[in-house]
Amino acid sequence: MKSAMKGGIWAMSAAGLLGLGACMEAAMPEAADGRALFMDYCAACHGPTAVGNGELAADLGIKPADLTHIAARRGGDFPRAEVLSMIDGYARSDMTGPGMPEFGELLKGDEVPLDTGDGILTPTPRKMVALLEYLESIQQAK
Repeated sequence: MKSAMKGGIWAMSAAGLLGLGACMEAAMPEAADGRALFMDYCAACHGPTAVGNGELAADLGIKPADLTHIAARRGGDFPRAEVLSMIDGYARSDMTGPGMPEFGELLKGDEVPLDTGDGILTPTPRKMVALLEYLESIQQAK
């Protein structure tokens, strides 16, 4: 009886984990979610097509980066962790002049597990992941 009970609990636990995994997978942000965020937070400088020609670009003194060739500039690999660091401001702490603003709003809200390429799932704000997914989806070969 005990072994049947343990087997039943094991089966229910496994089914629950599979169900949780399916929910997490379905809840992950997609590129379309990130496009809307890009238009709200980034397009004024980087332009609606992300090539660095936004309406405010001429007033910045520094041309905003072309975000469609990030991977091409790095040998074809999209540097997920580096891009996240640029968006959240961590990699921009030593910039002088009118660089990218900090987007604290993108750091708010729920988190999702994200592998930035090191095989480790790290809790990351959903909006940041959505924007990352969008940027990765618009990469072009040079």
